Formats: sequence, C-alpha cells, structure tokens
Amino acid sequence: MPKRSEEMLVDLWMSLLLVWITCVPCVTMTPIMGPSKSTQTGGSAAVASGPGEGQRLLSRAKRGWVWNQMFVLEEFSGPDPILVGRLHTDLDVGGKNIKYVLAGEGAGTIFAINELTGDIHAMKRLDREEKAEYTLTAQVVNADTDEPLEPPSEFIIKVQDINDNPPQFNEGPYQASVPEMSAVGTPVTRVTATDADDPVYGNSAKLVYSILEGQPYFSVDPNSATIKIALHGMDREMREEYLVVIQAKDMGGHMGGLSGTTTVTVTLTDINDNPPKFSKSLYEFVIPEDLPIGKMGGKVKANDRDIGENAKSTYSIIEGDDQGMFEIITDAQTQEGILRLKKPIDYESKRAYTLKVEATNIRSEPSSGGPFKDTATVKIVVEDADEPPVFFKPVYLLEVNENAPINTVIGTVTARDPDSTGSLVRYFIDRHTDLERQFNINVDDGKITLAKPLDRETDMWHNITVTATEVRNHSQISRAIVAIRVMDINDNAPEFATEYEAFLCENGKPGQVIQTVSAVDKDDPIQGHYFDYRLVPEMLNNPNFTIKNNQDNSISVLAKHDTFRRQKQEMYFLPIIVTDNGNPPMSSTNTLTIRVCGCSKDGIVQSCNVEAYVLPIGLSMGALIAILACIILLLVVLFVTLRRHKNEPLIIKDDEDVRENIIRYDDEGGGEEDTEAFDIATLQNPDGINGYLPRKDIKPDLQFMPRAGQHSGPNGVDVDEFINVRLHEADNDPTAPPYDSIQIYGYEGRGSIAGSLSSLETASSDSDQNYDYLREWGPRFRRLGELYSVGESDRET
Repeated sequence: MPKRSEEMLVDLWMSLLLVWITCVPCVTMTPIMGPSKSTQTGGSAAVASGPGEGQRLLSRAKRGWVWNQMFVLEEFSGPDPILVGRLHTDLDVGGKNIKYVLAGEGAGTIFAINELTGDIHAMKRLDREEKAEYTLTAQVVNADTDEPLEPPSEFIIKVQDINDNPPQFNEGPYQASVPEMSAVGTPVTRVTATDADDPVYGNSAKLVYSILEGQPYFSVDPNSATIKIALHGMDREMREEYLVVIQAKDMGGHMGGLSGTTTVTVTLTDINDNPPKFSKSLYEFVIPEDLPIGKMGGKVKANDRDIGENAKSTYSIIEGDDQGMFEIITDAQTQEGILRLKKPIDYESKRAYTLKVEATNIRSEPSSGGPFKDTATVKIVVEDADEPPVFFKPVYLLEVNENAPINTVIGTVTARDPDSTGSLVRYFIDRHTDLERQFNINVDDGKITLAKPLDRETDMWHNITVTATEVRNHSQISRAIVAIRVMDINDNAPEFATEYEAFLCENGKPGQVIQTVSAVDKDDPIQGHYFDYRLVPEMLNNPNFTIKNNQDNSISVLAKHDTFRRQKQEMYFLPIIVTDNGNPPMSSTNTLTIRVCGCSKDGIVQSCNVEAYVLPIGLSMGALIAILACIILLLVVLFVTLRRHKNEPLIIKDDEDVRENIIRYDDEGGGEEDTEAFDIATLQNPDGINGYLPRKDIKPDLQFMPRAGQHSGPNGVDVDEFINVRLHEADNDPTAPPYDSIQIYGYEGRGSIAGSLSSLETASSDSDQNYDYLREWGPRFRRLGELYSVGESDRET
C-alpha cells in the first residue's frame, strides 16, 4: 500500500478513537444532565450503551425523555448501518405492547429506528460540509392502536467532522508586483486559503503556509501567508518576473494533514537606478554653410536600461565655442537629441565647432542622490557651399520729393558674394512689386532712379523688391526690400472743406454770424497748415458781408446790415481767397453761396422759396396749393365733358347682324387728313399688324363660336375698339358668308433692290428669262440664282 494511503488510514482510525472517547462519557452521563422538556410523569427514557447503564437510568423515578445531543461520524462507509444511539422509556417494562416512532429531518431516509428496541442507525454516508446537524422527534405509541403514550420530544443528531477537505486558494493564481531593489522583508502580497472542515473541532481547518518554489528570492509567513522579499538587490534589468508556489496544509502542518497549492507571479517594477549612457563619446557631423535655420544638423542618443518615464532624458549644450549658433532639442518619440542650427553659419568665418552635450534623466529617485547624467563631445565641421549674394541691409529706407524730375537718383543698394571666389553681382527690380514701372535700377552699381513723376497725394510710400544675382551662377539670388517715401512739396492750393451754402434771415441783426468756413489742403507740410482768408479785391468794400478770422484756420462770415429782403435779392455769392503758408504759397478762390430766407422770431429758418412774393397778399402756401388743385380738377372735368359730347354712343338696333345695321352719326370725318378716327397705317403697313389675319376668300376651318356681346359703357364708345372687335368676330365666324374679300397686295417691303419678282409683270415664260443677274446681287441671292439658272438638259427632264 502506498505511504499516502497508510497515512490516511491511520488518520481515520485516530479520528474514530477520538470520537469514541468523546461519545462514551456523553452517553453515560446523560441522566445527570437534568430533566427534559417533557411534562409527562408516567415514565422516563434514556440513551444507553449497555444494560448496566440502562438499569442505573431506570432507578431514577419519573424522568421522562432525558438525553442530550447525539453524534455520528461523517464519511463512515462500513458494511452495516452505524449505530447512532438508543432511545428508552420507563414504559418499556415487561411485555408491554409499545413501539418507538421517529420523525423529523432525515427520519426514515437517513436515520432509522428499531420500533422495539429504540436503536437509531444512520443508513447513509453523511457529510458534515453538506449538513452539520439534524433535528428529529421521538415518541412512544401503542403498538396496536398507534395511540401516543407520551408526548413527542426533540433531539439533535450532530455530524462529527473528520479531516476530509484539503485547503483551497479560491482567488489564485495571483499576480503581484514589487519595486526592484526593495529591502529584505518588504511585503509583496498576501494569499488566502480556505478549509471546508470544522474550524472548531480538532485541527482539521488549522492551516500552515510554506513556500515550495521561489527561494531564495521570497519567503512566506506560515500563519498570515504574507509573501516577502528574501534576497537583497533584486534587479529588474537582470530578471523581471518570478514564479512563486505557495502551499497551505491543515492539521497544523503535521503529518497526515491535507494540503493545497497556488502560484504567485511576482513582477519587479522599474525604478530609476540606471543613468543614461551615450553610445559614443565623440560625435562628428558635417553641416553645409547654407543649411537653413531650424534644420537638423545631426542626432545623438543616450541609452537608458530603465523603462518608461525612468528612461526619458533631456539634452542640453553645456560647453562649446558655438556662441549660440546651435541648439539641441529632445525628440519625445525616439528619445534622441536633435542638433539644430540656431544662427546662420559661414564657412569663410569659422569652419569648425566643438560642443559638449549632456543627457539628464527627467525623473530621479530620492535615494539616488540626484539625477543621473552623461556627457559626450560633438564636433561640427562646416562645409563650403555656393551662397547667394548678401545685401548690406535687409531693408532700405529711401526718400524722394514728389514731382522730382525723371532719372533722379533716389538711392543705392549694395550686395556682395560671400564666397571666397567673390563673383560679380547684378541688380534687378522685381516688377511684380513695381507694376507701373515707376523706378529703374542700374544693374551694375545698384543705383535706383526715378522713371515716372511721383505724387505724394496719390501714394505716400512705394515698396519694391530688389534682387541681387551672381554673374556666374544665376540661380543664386537674394532679395532686399526697398521702402521709398515720397516727400511733400507745396503743390496743392487750399480749398473749402465742403461746399458751403449759408442761410441768412431777413430779420437778422448786423454782425450776425452767417457761416463758419474752414479749408483743407492735400499737402502735408512739416510745420503744419496755416491758412489766410480774404475777400477778392472787388468785394472788399461790399455793403453786405464781411469776414472775421477765428485764429483756428477758420473764418466767420458776418452780415453788415438787417435790410436783406427776398423780394429784392434772394441769393448772394461771396468769393473768398484762401492762401496757405507753403513755399511758394498756393491760393484758390472759393465762392460761398448765401440764401436769404424767412425765419421765425427765434431765428429758425422756415422758408427760402419764392413764397416770399405771395406772402404779403395774406395767403399761405397751403392755401395756394388748395387753389391750384381746384383749378386742375375743373380742367379735367371740362375735358371729359367735351370728350363725351363729341363721341356719342353708337345706336344699334339689332345685335344679331351688325352688317345690316345703319349707324348714323352727325360727325363727318376729316378726309385723309383725319387721323383721329382710325389708324389707316395699320391697313397699309403689314409691319403694324400683330398676329395672323385670316383669309376671307375661303371658308374658315374653325368651330362655331357664339358671339360674346360687347357692352360698351353708356357714357362713351371707343369706335376704334368697337370696329376691331366686330371685325374679329366676323373673321372667325364660319357661318358668315364672304360678302367682300378684298386682298391688298400693294405693299412689297422695304429696301429691296431687286424690285418685284412677280410673274404677273412679264409675259415671258420661265424658260425665256435669264436669272444669272441674281448671282450679281450678292451672297443672299446666290442660292436663288442657282435654283432658277438650270441647264437645258435639266429643263427637258
């Protein structure tokens, strides 16, 4: 038999022995446990394991049911049912006809009772982990009539535990992490195992933990199951992951106990315990001198064995003779140091640079004593390149007077070839910046001259771009901006700021200010504007108006008297000369219009119209308008009355047949010169006819349309419209016979040089005429001539 089976068999017998030692005293001592719950006095009962004990129990008078709980061993699997206990009553004496009855949990299925002896047996194998105790009821009844002889009493059968369940880790397998380089004894994690056995009875559920795999790196506390660091200096860069196997054993870890295991995967997390390290101590780069500013010139990288944030570094230039020509930045993705050009470099000025670059960790551990660093040397060699010309100044500011003569030299721009060969330079103006070609430049010396006169009042500034190109390499071009300011000269005369129109009240007072006048000047002198105002010489002694200087470049126009009347003069014109203070001074004559108006007592202008001539009669403007409206209305009524009297309405006796009606009216026509009654041109000129006129010599192919009565107003008849309507009805009436069908062919059109083409005008046939002359009339008649000018063979055919 295997050693493991022998250990389990020994444990089983030891458990049975302990149960026996525990149960026997309980059974034998049951009578002294006190009275039961039964109130019956006719007998007593007891649980006994032998005849001697039963007799001792029966010696106690009137005890009824007297027992405590019974016990049965779990997982018992013998050939016969196991005896749990025996029931006995005081009534069971002699040959009395009684029997024992069992009821309650498991009665008849799990537990069975001998009706005659009261023995209780367990019929099935019990498991304490499924059900730990059973509550049953015992009663004594008459064997023949089943009549109860005593009241029923409850008792409990407890299932006694044995060590039949191993410990289990319900939450495993476990994952844990701990920082690398942690001190010995640092807790990593804690595991927990459970045992389904009874933790109260014996040591079946007492667990002890041990480590089966994972030494010497980790240890476990046997009672709390806390896993701890057991080895100093565990480095993640050497080994990152460990597998630990933990065992839990019951029975306090003694021989015969059951055990269970679980695994714990421990991962060492990174700390910043490694400095960055450059792969080389010296880096060399070759950079062309025409490298644009901000472009990359080289890369350096410091490797770090750490990961994540602990491996990130920043780069900086700590030493060097670059004088701020270079800068280094950190690429966040690749963790490389990017060397970039910060200022332009010149091969002719300096051909090599030496820098010292430092890489520093971003994060640092408190115990590390500061951030980790590493340095490397970077040597930069400048490579010669063909560079474009360089202007002495990137922006030139030049000045020129307006109206300066053509070919005036405005200024000079200068550029040179920075290369050692020193190529000649040619200058040009970018015409996209000088569309009107107002400036020229000398291609050899860069002198800018005036090509067209300039006017400061039109454009004060002109910005042009000048290019410089090498003679031997036209692709090398550089540009400079030239700002040309047009300086002002006094070439514009001052004039009134606006078109003034002054109003003068008839009841004004002498010395009253009629209008304040100011002037503007398009020029912009450095010392500012100062204007002088004066009347023209012939108006100096005028009796009506005068001017006063307001000392602010404006004047006030004053009235000299108060006898202005609109009847006398409605409007006055006052010419004023305005002169500026330029060199030479410029002047202009401006006329101020002054209207005489009627004003209220408060000096508010009310009217400046011709109404002044009517006001003395005593009529207001509203009255004049009403009178004028009445006159116009009377004229309209008179015109309508005369019109009605002239055109009497037509009297039609029978509306069914208009042609048979005789219409009489007294107004005779004026003959051919009378063009008021009917428009004869409509019948003579087909151009005036709108639409299609139906023929009257054939029957119209139309459906009968009943006539719609034409009802004219009783107060007047439009004869022209009446005739046209009746004519249209007659033309479209298929039942009306053609009483007359006169067709007019007198109109042949305008502008035809061919004359009439009608065959009615000649007696000759088509074959006798020659139509070749049609081709001489031009391309419009060429096709017609080809149709008529056919050959003899065509005629015969």
